[in-house]
Amino acid sequence: MHIDELTSTIIGAAIKVHRSLGPGLLESAYVACLAYELQQRGIQVRTEVSIPVIYEGVQLDCGFRADLIVADQVIVECKAKENIHPVDKAQVLSHLRLTNLQVGLLINFHELVLKNGISRIVNNYQDG
Repeated sequence: MHIDELTSTIIGAAIKVHRSLGPGLLESAYVACLAYELQQRGIQVRTEVSIPVIYEGVQLDCGFRADLIVADQVIVECKAKENIHPVDKAQVLSHLRLTNLQVGLLINFHELVLKNGISRIVNNYQDG
């Protein structure tokens, strides 16, 4: 699946989850439901994926975790908070750099209209 099609599918699944659950739950509930919804669509999903840091050639486990990695192509970071801060976007970009992935989605399920809480973040993206 092309990455643009994949991100559209992820967003569609997130909208379905949000319409069903609404805002106000814990982030972990949205992560679990989004993973389930994507799996029901036949898409491979890994949750709470450890992201190591390579420093001076040594792999260090620093406790970084991606909420979801979808089809080994897209990192999805779910939030359930009043406002997204620049550090949230920086977190996704850092995860992209550390995993050598190009596209991430930051989804804030706390929004009344979910499309207002979705940010696409890219790391040296090349359409191919």
